[in-house]
Amino acid sequence: MEFFNPTINKNITFVRPPYFIIAGFSGIANIRHYYVFLFVVYIASVIGNSLVMAVILLDHNLRTPKYIAVFNLAFVDLFGNTALVPKLLDVFLFNRPYIHYNDCMAYLFFCYTFLSIQSFNLAALAYDRLMAIRYPLHYQVKVTNRFMLCLIGVFWVFVILAVLISVGLITRLSFCQSVVINSYFCDHGQIYRLACNDNFPSYVVSCLYPILIFWLPLAFILFSYLYITVTLAKVATVREGLKAFKTCIGHLLLVSIYFIPLLIVFTLMEKIHPNARIINLSMTSVFPSMLNPIIYVLQTQEIKDSVKRLLQITRKSKIAVGNKAVKM
Repeated sequence: MEFFNPTINKNITFVRPPYFIIAGFSGIANIRHYYVFLFVVYIASVIGNSLVMAVILLDHNLRTPKYIAVFNLAFVDLFGNTALVPKLLDVFLFNRPYIHYNDCMAYLFFCYTFLSIQSFNLAALAYDRLMAIRYPLHYQVKVTNRFMLCLIGVFWVFVILAVLISVGLITRLSFCQSVVINSYFCDHGQIYRLACNDNFPSYVVSCLYPILIFWLPLAFILFSYLYITVTLAKVATVREGLKAFKTCIGHLLLVSIYFIPLLIVFTLMEKIHPNARIINLSMTSVFPSMLNPIIYVLQTQEIKDSVKRLLQITRKSKIAVGNKAVKM
């Protein structure tokens, strides 16, 4: 981490504690019921997102730009919740709030990476819908599988670099007083405020990060749907417009589930009790990952048709195996 520690060769020692204490849910009454709820949400998220990924991998008809982005969203949801929830339950449910310094940095990196990539993935899906409605005849030329893979790859690289910078700046901070993190995971904002040396670079990153990771993708998504609405109003009849807009309902639900709770929490940050803020943010971190596959399975005809085809193929295979066994 010498790149992030320019003063390391000037005989300046950074005080790194052996551990941090995660104390986000301390003092909340009946909180164990909430842990059970988080566990159920996590299991549902694992099953649902694994199912969506398996269906897209097995059905060649779903090898399209849209479903490349859907697959990435399911991947991010699955591993994002896996990075966050098991450790969260280990810390609070089994009363093990101590986390080693290096483990905390790794926890911060993986949680922030997976949670952040969701917003860019939703922006990629918005771009896909925009191109499909704006250029219906040239959509397959303008938005190819290679283009979508490259777009998602760029998003991954950008997010990983942004999170690495955040973690790297944390490593140049000294912690000579409190090591208690008032959050449900190794939260960047809560950690850098504990530092007893200059934390201004981390403060700047904490201000820029939400703008780059959340507000810019949200602005693009809103612009995309404004443009879609204007386009449909100009070139389509009401019936055709509703039919075209119906293909966006699933994505709009995902955007609402992901962004609206964040907007409420950040807008009312000062008016919300710290315990309520922590619970709301934790639900915002895990709940969309459970709902995303449910929404896509129920709202997307292609996935429902794909599931039916795969079930029919499985049933036929079992019948064929059974017939062979009978003949033998």
